[in-house]
Amino acid sequence: MGNSWSNNRRRTYTTYPPNPHYPPPPYYYSATDLQPPPPPPPPPNPHQFYHHLPPPPLPPAYCAHPPAGYGSCGFAANPLVGRVHHYPHQYYANQHGGWPVVRAAVAQPPPPYVEHQNARKVRNVVNVHKDTVRIRVDELNPDHHLVSFVFDALHDGSIRILYFAMEESNCRFVPILPEAFTPLKFPFQKGLRQEFSQPFGTGIDLGFFELDDLSKPSPEEDVFPLVIAAETYPQLSSGDDHTSSQSPHMQITQAVLEKNGSDPFEVKVVKQVLWVDGVRYELKEIYGLGSSSGESYTNEGDGGKECVICMTEPKDTAVLPCRHMCMCNECSKALRLQSNKCPICRQPIEELIEIKINSDHS
Repeated sequence: MGNSWSNNRRRTYTTYPPNPHYPPPPYYYSATDLQPPPPPPPPPNPHQFYHHLPPPPLPPAYCAHPPAGYGSCGFAANPLVGRVHHYPHQYYANQHGGWPVVRAAVAQPPPPYVEHQNARKVRNVVNVHKDTVRIRVDELNPDHHLVSFVFDALHDGSIRILYFAMEESNCRFVPILPEAFTPLKFPFQKGLRQEFSQPFGTGIDLGFFELDDLSKPSPEEDVFPLVIAAETYPQLSSGDDHTSSQSPHMQITQAVLEKNGSDPFEVKVVKQVLWVDGVRYELKEIYGLGSSSGESYTNEGDGGKECVICMTEPKDTAVLPCRHMCMCNECSKALRLQSNKCPICRQPIEELIEIKINSDHS
């Protein structure tokens, strides 16, 4: 009788449904109704002290997205167990120890393109040596001052001395204070290294002006205290049936006058302008090419005529805007693909100008 009751109990127990207190299966939740939980941070790799590869990742689960607090198949997730297989993309398959991926260094952008062009040759038939411009006292009238300088001229022409002159169209200059000094014109003949000295009695009384006005130009109107205009006469050439004339060439030297106490005035040339065939050029010094004073940038680190990069070829390329002539043509082409810094002063390069120098100084 005891056995019969035991058998009936087992048969009766198997007919009851499962315990309703178990957590519901995950397929009762829709992926559209619930948002997936945020991904947990990558856990420490349990294989970091071994030299074999980590196990492959588990296959993806086929159940829907679980609610917060449940694992991939509806069971409560243990935050410390099994999490190494959830994010296999954080490690390389052939990386020992499971160290995080090291990103490759970002490639540096190429240097900006530097324009390379050949210099245009302009023949200057008259030139005032700017380092020779002087102001001296008129011996006949000590209150007045005269101008002197050295110049070269390939043709005959004239020199005009102006004070506080303003530039107009076609590179013409007019004084803004004509009552203080009337511009004078002095003719000259062609020749090299001629010395110009303003005649006595034709000077100007600089005491009429303030020292502050004499020592700086006027930026608003581009007015300079001292202007020297050297101009050549048009050259006539006879043809078979007609006569043609060349346009005049003119060089303008603009300067300021500085004075320290009782010392005499000193001339400081600010810029020189060249007017050739109706085109205006502003003259700039090229360091390393040589100037009227024979100076170069030998004190700045290079005393030879060779390229500072290859040290074999003669330098024929200038850098703008710093105006250092320090490279040959081939090295300048290679440099602009690697850097945009001047080899001498390390300033940014905007342009490269190739200058061919004639070795015949006759």
